[in-house]
Amino acid sequence: MKIMHAPVEIAGQVGLISSQLRKYGYRSGAYNFFISYLNYKQTFNTDAFELMEIFENSLEYYDIYHLHNGYSFMDSYKDLELLKQAGKKIIMHHRGNDVRAPERARKGANYENPYVNTEASHDAGKIHSSLQLFAEVADAAIVQDHELYEYVKDYYHARNKKVYILPRLIETEKYIPSYPAATKKPLIVHAPTLPEFKGTEQIEQTIEKLKDSYSFEYVRVEKMSHEEAVAVYKRADIVIDQILCGAYGNLSVEAMALGKPVVCYIRPDIKANLPESLPIVSANPDTLYKELSTLLERSDTFKKLGEAGRAYVERYHEASVVMPFLLDIYKEVLS
Repeated sequence: MKIMHAPVEIAGQVGLISSQLRKYGYRSGAYNFFISYLNYKQTFNTDAFELMEIFENSLEYYDIYHLHNGYSFMDSYKDLELLKQAGKKIIMHHRGNDVRAPERARKGANYENPYVNTEASHDAGKIHSSLQLFAEVADAAIVQDHELYEYVKDYYHARNKKVYILPRLIETEKYIPSYPAATKKPLIVHAPTLPEFKGTEQIEQTIEKLKDSYSFEYVRVEKMSHEEAVAVYKRADIVIDQILCGAYGNLSVEAMALGKPVVCYIRPDIKANLPESLPIVSANPDTLYKELSTLLERSDTFKKLGEAGRAYVERYHEASVVMPFLLDIYKEVLS
């Protein structure tokens, strides 16, 4: 089984999956044409022109094309038809803003979210037309959580295609936990790769209000490589991920792996589909002040929350736990 991952890296997940596949003895390459300051190191960085050459040469080699974030090798998506003609299997792995259209993100059959910000999402019309195309051409879809599942399931199910939920992966052995102790001046960390999406303005307004009553430090992590950012997370006592979209992101997974209490908004319908042991402190713009106040008043709970987060990640996000599910998806698609 030979698997190609392309054409973009998302939060280090694409390269990590590909490297894990090689550990399992499969042939896999991951290619990324969007180079950023995050400097993830497990993909082959390239450009759009070179990627087309790689694509043309790949057709005689790979069995499965695992595409990410609503992209393929060509803006026109004509390559998808070429892949089908060549008898290749296609999986589209939706990652977030490629499917988070405003109307669907704000309200669905069993949820409402007045907080979500979709300014960074693809155009709603493009999301609709792209999903129609992917559902027609791809053999299956993957999403990382129940939030995204709601946005894509109707498109794929209408064509009798499966949508799999595959949790984010992390290599926990590379994240040595550093549990926070009770302290009189905690360090709160927030890392906004997309400030409007994550609710950074509301978070920092709340931080300013809290300074009137509590003693703490605040660090905003941005424009750092991933390696540099993780070094800051290790020093944190509290990590704030995102308070608008209603689901936790990669920062939450990394922070829990490091043994940190995490604050992030979890939509009630999504929480109902997650393990009860999820230790994330859920907070939206209306409740963030209260939840952070409670944490700051009880620094003696930091270590317990951190230990619960580490255990949760080891059980549900550790790469060696998640990869067998992905291999089953590949085998089912090939069959």
